[in-house]
Amino acid sequence: MNTIKTFITNLTTLTNTLGILIAAMGFYITMPVAVLHPTLKLPRGSVTYTIKHLQKEGYPLSMIDTYLLVAIGNPKSGELKIGQGVLNRIDFLYKLTSATEAFNVVTLIPGETRPIFLEEIAKTYGLNYKKLDGNYTLSSPYPEAGILPETYHVPKDIDEAKLIRLLTQQTEKSYQTLSNESLKTYNTQAWLRYLIIASIIQKEAANNEEMPIVASVIYNRLKKEMPLQMDGTLNYGQYSHVKVTPERIQNDKSRFNTYLNTGLPPYPVCSVSIPAIKAAIQPAQTDYLYFMKNKNGVHDFTDSYNEHLRNIEKAKVNQ
Repeated sequence: MNTIKTFITNLTTLTNTLGILIAAMGFYITMPVAVLHPTLKLPRGSVTYTIKHLQKEGYPLSMIDTYLLVAIGNPKSGELKIGQGVLNRIDFLYKLTSATEAFNVVTLIPGETRPIFLEEIAKTYGLNYKKLDGNYTLSSPYPEAGILPETYHVPKDIDEAKLIRLLTQQTEKSYQTLSNESLKTYNTQAWLRYLIIASIIQKEAANNEEMPIVASVIYNRLKKEMPLQMDGTLNYGQYSHVKVTPERIQNDKSRFNTYLNTGLPPYPVCSVSIPAIKAAIQPAQTDYLYFMKNKNGVHDFTDSYNEHLRNIEKAKVNQ
């Protein structure tokens, strides 16, 4: 009999405790959370990492919110549309898993050409290629390399003109800063020449470490009025990913063909990274006139034509 009484007492206590816990949890999940900005940037990572990030940003969250968020779902990452104002706690946590992204991500890789880049943007985000291209011509003083290769976060539903203006204006600021630091001035005509040389470096160098050495070869050949004879100059525009063949070298009559023409191409052949620009401004001091890719994927440099021929033969053996 005493056992039954004890069981009933314990059950009653447990029920009361659960009731208190449920009531407390009901109160907790309805507590207000002030959202300070209409968009919220969340890092990629675990639920715990997300909660810690939000705590650092000033949001009053606790370990309880970690468990709640696990139960709701996985939080998104990136710039999210949360909506400014006050939300109850459970709605705020739910928005972390369901809010739409506030920005599109646009990435230009070093060495890509303007037409290919703009075509990809048009295809991915449903924009008009001709409008993108036309606005680029209006916005940038450079026929190519007017957009610095990096990742940009741009507002969703942005139109072609505003998108191009955003990309080119950010690039112009970067170019002005770099030019003023390196040359103490910024002049678009002088900068264009550096961009042309940097674009060839970008196409030809195997890595960032090689860039100043490739730059030295370009300057050395220009000084001797030798044709550059570099395949990368033929990967301009729509030919960005087209293999350069002997037939292409023979048939391409444009000024981008540095086998048939001396001097530089008329404008950059691709987008250029900061390391490539710095190499164009400050080339290594060498006597090199030739380079050939070896079996390790980097280049052998030489100032001897005979040695260059031997490097070519070695490369053929290793193919």
